[in-house]
Amino acid sequence: MPVISPLTAANATSPVRLPPQREGAEEAVAAGTTVDHLTETYRAHYRSLLGLAALLLDDTASCEDVVQEAFIRVHSARSRVREPEKTLAYLRQTVVNLSRSALRRRILGLKLLSKPMPDMASAEEGAYDQLERDALIKAMKGLQRRQREVLVLRYFADMTEAQVADTLGISLGSVKAYGSRGIAALRLVMEAQA
Repeated sequence: MPVISPLTAANATSPVRLPPQREGAEEAVAAGTTVDHLTETYRAHYRSLLGLAALLLDDTASCEDVVQEAFIRVHSARSRVREPEKTLAYLRQTVVNLSRSALRRRILGLKLLSKPMPDMASAEEGAYDQLERDALIKAMKGLQRRQREVLVLRYFADMTEAQVADTLGISLGSVKAYGSRGIAALRLVMEAQA
């Protein structure tokens, strides 16, 4: 017994026809979604689409990428465009959506970036610093008492010369003299050790 398909059976009794409104709708879809129409709209409005992306993004390369990606997406979904005059609206909305997505990815990327470590001296540098500090302390101990007091108060306690003079009960000229002699003596000792 031969197998008869439903299409063959329908054709045998009456020809298959779509309702008139359905045929008109398919023609409108075909007219609004042709590759030529989409390409023409894209070319005509490329600069305005680029300007729209530039309002949302900050660099030209990203704007160009977004506009090109919008064309590709609308091209692949062109069957959804029912009316030819809405092609530009679809392109614009796609540019806006892609720009938002690009911004979200950037923000997420910034949040996920590891925070840089603070600048730290290497162990070797730390050891050299400690040696220099120890040498300085040893050299300070070799100074006269007044020179040592003036230098400690002036440079380690961060006092002004007038404050050092008041603290030690000596004149401002004496503070300057003890300070300069103390620094000269420290320089000689430190250079001899280097």
